[in-house]
Amino acid sequence: MLQITYFYDRDTIDVDNIIKPIQDAIIGLAYIDDAQVTDILARKRNLSGNFKVTNMTSTLAEGFSRGDEFLYIVVVDAPDQEVLS
Repeated sequence: MLQITYFYDRDTIDVDNIIKPIQDAIIGLAYIDDAQVTDILARKRNLSGNFKVTNMTSTLAEGFSRGDEFLYIVVVDAPDQEVLS
């Protein structure tokens, strides 16, 4: 499963337009082929917005500390393929 969060400042792109380039860019780094990705969670958040971050990683904290827009990408095991919710 690929989890992508686009933290932006002012100008924004459509969240669906960032998925494929990211999938292609991490071939060989996170997986052999992007056909292995069965689930995707993609979202965007304005850096000036009102949101709460739980379980902040050091990588995510570094992104916030820079003050510029950034992508936060996490590859995790997909949920059970037999259960849809």
